[in-house]
Amino acid sequence: MELETPIENISRIPASYKKRLEKLGIETARDLLFHFPHRYEDFSNIIPIAEVGLDETVCVKGIILEIQNRRTWAKRMFITEAIIKDETGPIKVVWFNQPFLTRSLRSGDNVCLAGKVAINENGLYLSSPIHEKIGKNELVHTGRLVPVYPETEGVSSRWLRYILRPILAELRTKIPEVLPSTILKKEGFLPVSKAIWQIHFPDSSEEAKAARERFSFEELFLLELLVIREKARLKKNKSVPIILDLKTIQAFVKSLPFELTTAQKKVSWQILKDLEKPRPMSRLLQGDVGSGKTIVATMVALNVGSVGFQTAFMVPTEILAQQHFQKVCQVLKNFETSIALLTSKEGKIFLPEWQEAVKAPKKEILEKLEKGEIKILIGTHALIQEGVKFKNLALVILDEQHRFGVEQRAKLCKSAKLIPHLFSMTATPIPRSLALTVYGDLDLSIIDEMPKGRKKIITEIVSPEEREKTYEFIRKEIKKGRQVFVICPRIEVPNGQRNSDWALVKAVKEEYKKLSEEIFPDLKVAMIHGRIKPEIKEKIMTDFKNKETNILVSTSVVEVGVDIPNASVMMIEDAERFGLAQLHQFRGRVGRSIHQSYCFLFTGSSIQLARQRLKALVECENGFELAEQDLKMRGAGDFIGTRQSGIPDLIMSSLGNVKLIEKTRETAKEILAKDFGLKKYPLLKQRLEEFRIKLHLE
Repeated sequence: MELETPIENISRIPASYKKRLEKLGIETARDLLFHFPHRYEDFSNIIPIAEVGLDETVCVKGIILEIQNRRTWAKRMFITEAIIKDETGPIKVVWFNQPFLTRSLRSGDNVCLAGKVAINENGLYLSSPIHEKIGKNELVHTGRLVPVYPETEGVSSRWLRYILRPILAELRTKIPEVLPSTILKKEGFLPVSKAIWQIHFPDSSEEAKAARERFSFEELFLLELLVIREKARLKKNKSVPIILDLKTIQAFVKSLPFELTTAQKKVSWQILKDLEKPRPMSRLLQGDVGSGKTIVATMVALNVGSVGFQTAFMVPTEILAQQHFQKVCQVLKNFETSIALLTSKEGKIFLPEWQEAVKAPKKEILEKLEKGEIKILIGTHALIQEGVKFKNLALVILDEQHRFGVEQRAKLCKSAKLIPHLFSMTATPIPRSLALTVYGDLDLSIIDEMPKGRKKIITEIVSPEEREKTYEFIRKEIKKGRQVFVICPRIEVPNGQRNSDWALVKAVKEEYKKLSEEIFPDLKVAMIHGRIKPEIKEKIMTDFKNKETNILVSTSVVEVGVDIPNASVMMIEDAERFGLAQLHQFRGRVGRSIHQSYCFLFTGSSIQLARQRLKALVECENGFELAEQDLKMRGAGDFIGTRQSGIPDLIMSSLGNVKLIEKTRETAKEILAKDFGLKKYPLLKQRLEEFRIKLHLE
């Protein structure tokens, strides 16, 4: 067995586990070894049975005197009962619905048990403890610091511990040491073969901490190396300088029905001046929900078109693409700029002389694009499909797609000789430590000011008892002519999960039925979610925008960018199921006009952390403050969405540690200053390439 041996070729792992492990990103023996625990259970203190106390979590050793199954007919449940004894006395042990235990545990077996002490009419007992037979081998699941891993259905931490130990014993000496010896010595890090063992099966909490520190440093160091090299590489590339057409920009600003904020003016100037340089711009524009990023993007695209070049404006969803198209057409109707919309399902073209957009076949749009007759192309990932060719693409604008890099840029400009400028936007304010690390290859621009005249959105946590009162308030708002968003975490309760926790989570289809038939039968209620066909989605959103619908029940499909100025109420079901950043995005769908707006967070959760997070949303209206809170409370993995970002969990858990980030960045700079090509460090260079591919940085 080697580090790159595929999971399916490891004899100890059954074939049925391949797909399950893939869900955790585990495809090779190396992936398995680097699937680190996210916490540890401390069962290292084994105590005499006579000393156990009520409600304690304890670890005890003893011999099984008896073990048997019985069935309770009332609840139709199997109960496995055992008596275990050490030299200080016996204790009863109870397991629920695990009748198979009597096949693996027998009278006379020496065992180690770890679990919670409960009480009934017969006295103290151990309730559903973790069990392990004591044999020749060292204890793995009890009697020590026990690793707890990120899991998925069918892959438990117990199974991972069982499978990892022998594979680790065989492979740990084959793991190459990628950190230069100078760094290991300077930082006092454990060598990799020792660290990999101690992170999985630590001898003490100090050893676990030392191993974690070493790997946290290593992965952040690799990320910093990538980011610094990428930035340096981009500076060497050539791009077309876009000269500022001041006359057109002044006319555009004058034509707007509102005044730009100081922050909008500042970042617009930054971007327009950056475009004048002969190297490709790579800039991330951060701005709170509703701070006016799209107007900045439109102004920049207009400038590019006015000097004869093209802009590709790519967004994550078809709803957002249609909305951006309508908005850009509206503000540029008096300028000589041709605009087109291209998604997988439809195409539209807008020419100023027509004064309205018309549907167009995809073929016609592609022909006009290749001839340079379309200056701004707005769309989804359809923009980088085969057959999309620009005549002279100079700028790529991305909304909420920060990890779009060199390869995708290359797809967008197959026929171009120069690399286009890149301008990425996000409405998720990212804490500075996070932005500098994860998006360190991009220059940062920040809109930290909201348009004048916006009222603070009143945000309230609504308990189950206050639900009826809130419904009455919503009815009054609708009578005033306002509209309402209702957000649910799921489309429907999945089959087979009606009796699980998910049955308690609000689903769009059921909520739509309840609101339209029981709560507001006299009002017009619509429903939208990701499975609805794009043309139907567009009609639903158009009806809502045209005030033909009072209430729109939706999943998080409306999270980003949807603009309905007349909507004044955002009602979020099971609010604790969403992250703070996401809730802030939802809240930003209202409060986009002069009307007072409200955000109601419906929750049945009594869990303190869940309510603490929701309280932070009530108290904070600034997205940057909230982002910092979210990072502290949930960790960066949940903040960005680890699986979607491709960023390893260990990096995510380290992103709140600004000192570590600064240390890894300085170390990366020092190494690259002496040896940019990493010729003296072939193992580090190889690992960096593997890391780059896994991270999808490009």
